Amino acid sequence: MSTITLESLNEKLKYAPSSILEKIWGYADALLENNELTFKLSEEQKTHLLNQNNVPLEQCIDAEELYKKLKKKYDL
Repeated sequence: MSTITLESLNEKLKYAPSSILEKIWGYADALLENNELTFKLSEEQKTHLLNQNNVPLEQCIDAEELYKKLKKKYDL
């Protein structure tokens, strides 16, 4: 794999539409954030997650269908 330079990246993105550039900008921001996220759940959230194990299959969402909806919603 060749080395990526700022110049080669600029050349590659020169004619990219603004919608793509916005996504790349957000991705770069996320990559450059230098913090560790520690999540603390409330007791209510913990209980809710534990109760998820007892959900009947009829109430579950099909993963493929969910993926299609998210893909359409976020224009992926």
